[in-house]
Amino acid sequence: MLIRKIEKFLRETNMPVTRFGRLATRDPRFVLDLRNGRLPREETTERVERFIREFGEHRSNTGEPA
Repeated sequence: MLIRKIEKFLRETNMPVTRFGRLATRDPRFVLDLRNGRLPREETTERVERFIREFGEHRSNTGEPA
């Protein structure tokens, strides 16, 4: 489930929910809306999953702590 992946990512990175929303979807309320039952389109889900994957790859390539 997408919200679980996002919540795990937020815990691991200490990223604020509004920053995540802006960076991943250009919508600062995205995570808050998901928590309230919003169902994202398939394209949005793919964009968010790609953002999470690429953010992790970037961190591992730059040596930043997880």
